[in-house]
Parts: sequence; C-alpha cells; structure tokens
Amino acid sequence: MSELTITVIRIGLLVALWAFIFSIVGVMRGDLYGIRGARADNRRQPLRDERRPARSPRGGPTHLAVIEGLMRGISVPLSDGGVLIGRNPECVLVLSDDFASGRHAQVYRDGDSWFIDDLGSTNGTFINDRPIGQHVPLREGTRVRIGQTVLEVRK
Repeated sequence: MSELTITVIRIGLLVALWAFIFSIVGVMRGDLYGIRGARADNRRQPLRDERRPARSPRGGPTHLAVIEGLMRGISVPLSDGGVLIGRNPECVLVLSDDFASGRHAQVYRDGDSWFIDDLGSTNGTFINDRPIGQHVPLREGTRVRIGQTVLEVRK
C-alpha cells in the first residue's frame, strides 16, 4: 500500500475513535444531568408559580420531609405545580443518592388529594416496601423510599 493510503486509514481511525469517545461522554452527561429543554410527557405543567406552597384543603399535607438518608432534615413545600424528585438539577428536590434516577418521581395534587408517580426509574419508588407505579395516593405520614432516601408526607 502507498503511504497516502496508510495515512488516510490512520486519520479515519482516529476520527472514528474520537467520535466514539464523544458519544460516550454525551450519553454519560445525559444520564447524570438530564436533557435540558426536553420534557417527559408525564410531567404535569404547573398550575401556578411552583415556588409558592399549596394551600392544602381540610388541613391536608403541606410538606415533604427527608427523614432518612444523606439529606435528612430537608423539607420541601408541596406546591400546586407538583414536586419533581430526582438527581437532575431541574428537580425541585435534588437527591444526592446514587440509587435515585435523574427524574425519579413526581408528587402532585389532583383535586383535594396528593398523589405520587414513579417516572420509570431504574430502582423504583416504594411505599411500605412495595413498588409503586402511577397515581398512588399520599396521606399525611406516608413514607416514600427512593434509593436510600426516605421521605415523609407532613403537615
């Protein structure tokens, strides 16, 4: 083979190697930080400003508190727009738990009651050591386990 052919093959292999490396970095970045701008279809649109706490009818729950795990002691107000839970920075409650997904679960109000949805997480969301799916009701005192983090619904 000529020297030109060998040089072209070397450059081609080098370009293919770098393309492979950039694709791996892109996938890892998406897993760690999520994709900005893209919204999952099952994420509910906020009904009003998410920073304002919801007025709970009939003295129902108003906060979600972390009671076990690395973030114990943190409390997040339940808002009409819902509370997105996961490791992504876009979440309302950002967990520092290796067993939580980027967008793990969402707590939201439907009528006068609060519900939780598992958003297709890898390790699942549990209430009373039972895995949950969609539209599971929450009451005051309910404990939700996400990875090694345990949350409690409180007034």
